[in-house]
Amino acid sequence: MLQKVVKAYYSKLRVVCFGWGMIGLLCTVAAAGGDSIPRVLNGIDVLHGHNFKPLAGKRVGLITNHTGLAADGTPTIDLLFRSNVCELVALFSPEHGIRGTLDDRIDSSVDAITGLPVYSLYGETRKPKPEMLHRIEALVFDIQDIGARFYTYITTMAYCMEAAAEAKIPFFVLDRPNPVGGLQVEGPMLDGDKTSFNGYMPLPVRHGMTVGELARYFNREKAIGATLHVIKMEGWHRAFYYSDTGQLWVNPSPNMRSVSAAILYPGICLLERTNVSVGRGTDRPFEVVGAPWIEPRRFAAALREAKPAGVEFVPMYFTPDAGKPSGEKCGGVSILITHREKVHSVLVGLTLVSVLYRLYPDDFEMDDVVKLLGNAKAMRMLQSGASPAEVLQAGSSEVRKFLTGRKAALIYSPIQ
Repeated sequence: MLQKVVKAYYSKLRVVCFGWGMIGLLCTVAAAGGDSIPRVLNGIDVLHGHNFKPLAGKRVGLITNHTGLAADGTPTIDLLFRSNVCELVALFSPEHGIRGTLDDRIDSSVDAITGLPVYSLYGETRKPKPEMLHRIEALVFDIQDIGARFYTYITTMAYCMEAAAEAKIPFFVLDRPNPVGGLQVEGPMLDGDKTSFNGYMPLPVRHGMTVGELARYFNREKAIGATLHVIKMEGWHRAFYYSDTGQLWVNPSPNMRSVSAAILYPGICLLERTNVSVGRGTDRPFEVVGAPWIEPRRFAAALREAKPAGVEFVPMYFTPDAGKPSGEKCGGVSILITHREKVHSVLVGLTLVSVLYRLYPDDFEMDDVVKLLGNAKAMRMLQSGASPAEVLQAGSSEVRKFLTGRKAALIYSPIQ
């Protein structure tokens, strides 16, 4: 009886109590008819449109966070919990938590509205344990990816696929757009001996796939053996960036605040583990780069001379209040996108690395670049003075093999 009462008032309580700030406001606006229908419908919209038929009669575990939203702003949690077709029995949260606001390890908890357990997959456990799946008959994944190999949501998806295969329960991916499109693919490939939570298996840095396509690729190439079902989007094609979808932008993680940041992220994040700030603790993460020992005009001039396409570099000073080096005045550059389709973000990132190493060899901790670059040969070439273009060209045959191998996993065409 209690569960019926909770379900009856759930949608109202979720907006008031769930604490998602602007998302609650957007849900209210959408419910009032303030938003037009976007040109791209996500997997959850398609599933809802078919009255959750693939999940009929099943007890469901949902892997999601604050980005799991339908086109009208309704959280996937709400839609599944209110459904009389299936029974939502557990939630699983990735890095940054179920609400996407945390940057530390996360403990498991209980959802305040539904009373459902929320199992953290970014704490002591990163793969669902058998006891977590005890009552579950289907696992559903609905999280917005960003299009870079080292964004951890896709590793969480892969680990959950493994757990589903071991438990012999079906795995559903509610597909979502790749916000930086599906046409550009940039290496280098991840070395096979460098896999980690930041790189589940060998992929280029910018993979050009949706989460549904990645799930198909992982399942095939890693022989996971999951009974996989991808609920496809409607209206998306590979040339679309997120701003082409008509959907509301929701920060996928605390420091991913714009489409521009998402475009630059696969390259700028290569500096994340070094002693250079990538803008964390500023109002433009992944759009500014700097360090206390950098002279901004000299740095900007050298970057302009390298001429990576589609971007401009503006010299500046800034003081980040998080990340490295927090609290210190940094000289650096603001990176402006002038033509998004021409931006090869990994090339931009490698250009930053190359210029920093040339201008500041005694200050820049270049060795740490390999932690996210993930390719020993590319790292050696950078350290030997090879140009970024030469580094990418040296790994092009591996990327071509990847492009051939992923064909069977692709769902969407360049034009629909």
